[in-house]
Amino acid sequence: MRPILLAAALTSTLLLGACASTANDADTGRPMVTNGMGAALDAAIAGSWRDPANVARDVYRHPKETLSFFGVRGDQTVIEITPPPGWYAEILAPYLRDNGQYVAAVIDPASQADEKSRAYYQKNRDGLQQKFDAAPAQYDRARIVGFDPKAPSFGPANSADVVLTFRNVHNWRMAGTAEAMFRGFFDVLKPGGVLGVVEHRARADVPATDKSGYVGQQQVIAMAQAAGFVLDGSSEVNANPRDTKDHPNGVWTLPPVNRHDAADDAKYKAIGESDRMTLRFVKRRA
Repeated sequence: MRPILLAAALTSTLLLGACASTANDADTGRPMVTNGMGAALDAAIAGSWRDPANVARDVYRHPKETLSFFGVRGDQTVIEITPPPGWYAEILAPYLRDNGQYVAAVIDPASQADEKSRAYYQKNRDGLQQKFDAAPAQYDRARIVGFDPKAPSFGPANSADVVLTFRNVHNWRMAGTAEAMFRGFFDVLKPGGVLGVVEHRARADVPATDKSGYVGQQQVIAMAQAAGFVLDGSSEVNANPRDTKDHPNGVWTLPPVNRHDAADDAKYKAIGESDRMTLRFVKRRA
């Protein structure tokens, strides 16, 4: 389907959201949309603009189930943390385009002390901006904001409905910025706002210096609670019981990075992507 027609389809399905019906999610017991806004999400996930390599990972990342669990609606302001190269941006930005706001929060290159890091984060930001510029029918209303991970600010206080982070917490723990990041999420969210976290799940707690990429689920919960959040639900939608979590190069041994010997390719393809926790937190209303 052509981009113009897809944009029109998204607009019409978003308008239908006002009369969407709901049912209880069997995993959480919470109401979820079953038509209207759900149809708009389906249209975004099925979008022809998505990179085929990204589409191939839907079987592991479960975008519809994950975003539905987090309660993401097309009329919300949603901030995604460090989205480059834009896997979820390809879904969220078009989904939110007409009635909501998609904000991509990226690390500000100027916040980095060394030239190599500045160049890396500038490349990330430029790549995401190029993706947005190349497809205005989907991304012309998406925003990119920069932040300093040591003192992060993602927008005005109490301005966002949802903050989403996918497989980032291990990086923040290794960098010593995790606590500051969670406080930043709390500050930018409205009372009643949702923080959605997907992260590689360790068997148990691991040191902050652990380089496997896995994090203990209770460790993530504790960090969010220390920032003021309340755990509102957990889902096994991104679980993978085949992941033994003992790989020579940590999570990067597995797809999609595949940092392993070619002779072991079939073994790791059979495992698939990592076992992941999926947690929903809420900023309690006063």
